[in-house]
Amino acid sequence: MGYVITTDSNSDVPAAVLEKYGIPVIPQYYAFGDVVYGDEKNMSPHEFYETMRKGELPKSMANNPAVIREKFEAVLKEGQDILHIAFSSALSGSCNNVRMTARELLEEYPGRKIEVFDSLNASLGEGVSVYRAASLKEQGKTMEEVYDVLMKERDHVNVWFTVDDLHHLQRGGRVSKTTAIVGSMINIKPLLRVTASGELKSDGTVRGRKKALKTLVTNMEKSLDLEHYGKDRLVCILHGDCMEDALSVKKMVNDLGFENVVINDVSPSIGTHAGPGVVGLVYYGGEVTE
Repeated sequence: MGYVITTDSNSDVPAAVLEKYGIPVIPQYYAFGDVVYGDEKNMSPHEFYETMRKGELPKSMANNPAVIREKFEAVLKEGQDILHIAFSSALSGSCNNVRMTARELLEEYPGRKIEVFDSLNASLGEGVSVYRAASLKEQGKTMEEVYDVLMKERDHVNVWFTVDDLHHLQRGGRVSKTTAIVGSMINIKPLLRVTASGELKSDGTVRGRKKALKTLVTNMEKSLDLEHYGKDRLVCILHGDCMEDALSVKKMVNDLGFENVVINDVSPSIGTHAGPGVVGLVYYGGEVTE
């Protein structure tokens, strides 16, 4: 019996890849004022970040259990099982919404299986697991085998990122208002990472944008584990409407010998918290710490 890989829009996997592998996507929502986006109504990443640049502040919302049910039930009715790759449970209630809906559906479809993999990550940090699962499925791996590989490798998905405007982190409670004001005045750029438990953690600062982008790659180089995760592994670069900076990071990653590199926009529901100018680097390496 077959299975279908599903994910949510926070994984930031390019649409062409989702289409190629037939991966249904559960939308995550965001809003400007009373206008909610994420399902039929959407903004392009550029439009979204331009709206933020003009001073409008969005908010994000979790997924909708009714939509989860609709997406999952369509798969189950076809006699297929589901492997869902979810946004970090440490950052949102979305993963728990999926688990709750899955439990309800399994009571109605007792012959089917639904596995929910908590990526403990966001954006392409979650997305690399979607890529990995699709590749393993294409090789003929069972749903259980794919799930086991994802669990084994989860703590080796490293994510480093930097933001261009500290005030967006301040709004989300990541830095104090004083830090945001002073840091912006003296061109301080924070370096952040995703911890083993799926949370965001500040891990130092540098002065200037170019130094911040270079430090992302320097940190990658320091934490590689080439014995177990070689240079054939996928590397992902995410960005908030700043492709030139993303391409600069890609060149530095290519110079390290990595050729399998994907670049994509940070979706609005994630970009709400990071703002325009966010750049992140995702790769397989040594074990992630707290």
